Amino acid sequence: MLFDYETLKLIWWLFVGVLLVGFAVTDGFDLGVGALLPFLGKNDEERRVIINSVGATWEGNQVWFVTAGGAIFAAWPIVYATAFSGFYIALMLTLFALFFRPVGFDYRSKVADPRWRSVWDWGLFAGGFVPALIFGVAFGNLLQGVPFSFDNDLRVTYSGNFWQLLNPFGLLAGTVSLAMLLMHGSIYLQIRTEGVIAARARFVTRVTGAVFILAFVLAGVWIMRGIEGYRIVTMLPADAVSTPLDKVVEKAAGAWMDNYSGHHWLWLAPLLAIVGALLAIVASGTKKTIAAFISSSVMIAGVIFTAGIAMFPFIMPSSTDPGSSLTIWDAVSSHKTLQIMFWVVVIFLPIVLAYTSWVYRVLRGKITVESIRANEHNVY
Repeated sequence: MLFDYETLKLIWWLFVGVLLVGFAVTDGFDLGVGALLPFLGKNDEERRVIINSVGATWEGNQVWFVTAGGAIFAAWPIVYATAFSGFYIALMLTLFALFFRPVGFDYRSKVADPRWRSVWDWGLFAGGFVPALIFGVAFGNLLQGVPFSFDNDLRVTYSGNFWQLLNPFGLLAGTVSLAMLLMHGSIYLQIRTEGVIAARARFVTRVTGAVFILAFVLAGVWIMRGIEGYRIVTMLPADAVSTPLDKVVEKAAGAWMDNYSGHHWLWLAPLLAIVGALLAIVASGTKKTIAAFISSSVMIAGVIFTAGIAMFPFIMPSSTDPGSSLTIWDAVSSHKTLQIMFWVVVIFLPIVLAYTSWVYRVLRGKITVESIRANEHNVY
């Protein structure tokens, strides 16, 4: 074996983080554009411009979401099963919201009736707004702990409900996620559009960027001063085959800051999130759209790794029974499974990245009202 079991567990924590970043950077701007559609497009032609700015690539971007889910299922099967127990309604709500996207893109412009098109515009809005909000709410609840526990046979019991997810900190985390992806989507619109649509998108970038920074800083202060974190007291060796019950975990104020306190260089993650947002706002204002998009992508990576580093090695802490919390050490697949999947990622991820880069290079350029009129029946 090329890597020992402990090293592979760490590698797959990083791989899942990279896949989540890839999803948020690519499909994230699709979600943001969809959520902005009814507000930035003032007439049917402008809305068709906005839809077609992502129309050729949104399906490919959606694959990142499927891949991230598949990676979690294969690498952390217990996490996958427990999450669907705890977040079932939230995940189904997200799934049903996403249903509006393929149908909305394909059927919205097939009928000229304004009422028909308006319905699908709001459907595309829901397909962007709901997932962007719920993903953040889910992360907010992970940081607070999820009410589940295992019995001696590792059968999971979830004692919460959907409405408990909508707590103040969870909604604040949802605001962070929503503002982040709205900002990312508005910047992408500036790359693909021009004129009044791009001008409106620049204004949205400033507003959502300010909301993001304020909410992100507030969430960080709340975690440091008002949210109890989790830490492992005792457990089996990290390279051992163990179950979630083979450890002792305690809840303690400030525990989510342990990794940052022990390794000060990790503060680079939240710093990148804030600096990335500020640079994106500045670059957007000066119409340096590519620089703005790169900066907002750095912002997104900073946010995801800020949360991941704070929780490490926890993946899904339990508020009901801290000892049932799931970590990267005890919620993973076998050594052989992780090894095979490692090579799959090493071989195919560069191919996917190269193909994606080629697609965006081929499809680069502005979408305008004139191009929509010239291709009336060949575009969304």
